[in-house]
Amino acid sequence: MKPVPATAVVALQLEIGYAMKIPNADRAVIDAGKLVDYLLNPEHRRGGSKAALLISFGYSSAAWQQLEEALRRDHLSQDVFRVRQSAYGTRYEIRAHLSTPIGQPLMLRSVWQVDTGTDVPRFITAYPD
Repeated sequence: MKPVPATAVVALQLEIGYAMKIPNADRAVIDAGKLVDYLLNPEHRRGGSKAALLISFGYSSAAWQQLEEALRRDHLSQDVFRVRQSAYGTRYEIRAHLSTPIGQPLMLRSVWQVDTGTDVPRFITAYPD
């Protein structure tokens, strides 16, 4: 099989027809900077709208660990919704409710990637679904 060119993203898109968890989810990496500087930063050029939503549900950059814990508990325990192969590895999408500090669940899609040559998933992004 030919390698996927570095400029190409997503040649394969697969709807999961069976139950599947993200491999090695118990070892998943969630970078604090991704949460604080992007998802919980209303000033971020691309993440500002996501931050506004998450903040309205009670999350904050000062207590970013709440979001990390909720993603681990509420998303990594769920079945994968979609798998995509990219030039950099395998991406997994999860659609599930996220428990929030205000007690109202938020339907969120999270994206995780296992980079080529590794077996540990890392958090890429999340957005409302």
